Amino acid sequence: MPLDGKVVLVTGGTGSFGKKFAEIVLKEFNIRVLRILSRDELKQLQMAQRFKDNRIRFFIGDVRDKDRLYRAMNGVDIVVHAAALKQVPAAEYNPLEAVKTNVMGAANVIDAAIDNGVQKVMFISTDKAVHPVNLYGATKLVAEKLFVQANAYSGGRVRFSCVRYGNVVGSRGSVIPLFLQQRGSGTITITDERMTRFWITVEDGVRFVINCIGRMVGGEVFVPKTPSMCLMDIVQTIAPEARRETIGMRPGEKLHEKLITLEESPRTKEFDHFYVIEPEHPFWKSGNHRDGRYVSQDFQYGSDTNVQWLSPEELQTCVANLEIEL
Repeated sequence: MPLDGKVVLVTGGTGSFGKKFAEIVLKEFNIRVLRILSRDELKQLQMAQRFKDNRIRFFIGDVRDKDRLYRAMNGVDIVVHAAALKQVPAAEYNPLEAVKTNVMGAANVIDAAIDNGVQKVMFISTDKAVHPVNLYGATKLVAEKLFVQANAYSGGRVRFSCVRYGNVVGSRGSVIPLFLQQRGSGTITITDERMTRFWITVEDGVRFVINCIGRMVGGEVFVPKTPSMCLMDIVQTIAPEARRETIGMRPGEKLHEKLITLEESPRTKEFDHFYVIEPEHPFWKSGNHRDGRYVSQDFQYGSDTNVQWLSPEELQTCVANLEIEL
């Protein structure tokens, strides 16, 4: 098991990913210690009250603070880097803050991991890093590049990889909690009726990350096969009777998202439930991940061209089982 007997650190660990990660690993793995690093003392208190487990530790800290990261990573085996400024409009209006957290914070995580002799580091990326049109996506693209190339800096002593996936159903700031809030007022605000997105539940995202930690060689980007859904199908599922008001796309938004580009297809391998994008660096060995098969040269993985779509019934089931973070 990839986490058994390990000391694991999650940055941004009081977010929706970190809480679900803690729930799963404390219940299902013989983990030695789980360290949660975040800036929010209230959320840490709430997590401590929820998870009454002597294996969990809480560190107040920011990934911008390299000294604090060095202390937090002392004796750590595995790091999951989930900390980021994630709201697209907020990043557009506060660009330097997004760069400091998402880019410089990523560099700090890499330096601290190498200098502390961490075994594996997994970075949580996003579909918005692919052909980015907003600052948030651009910072995530830079961070991906940093984590991939970090394998050359570490000389193989520390392995760095990335997981890239789309929208998380029910996460804070996402459209589903917004629609659930708006439903009571009788009016749903819509950006563009043509919009599509990839969707993954936070539990599926966490389990995918854990599986990839077990598989990672170092330098690859893992992409899960996930369904798409149209914005209007979400509206029809959540609030079929509500009035609909079109407000236009927010700054930095795309009509559709991509998880794998045409340019990445020559080095993308397909597996039953995921893809692996291989790095373009000399440290990568062609024999890695032998059980995969290369996709066609014209392959792209877009939310509008996806072959897998979430039905309204499946979405309704997801929403009914959610712990919505408002």
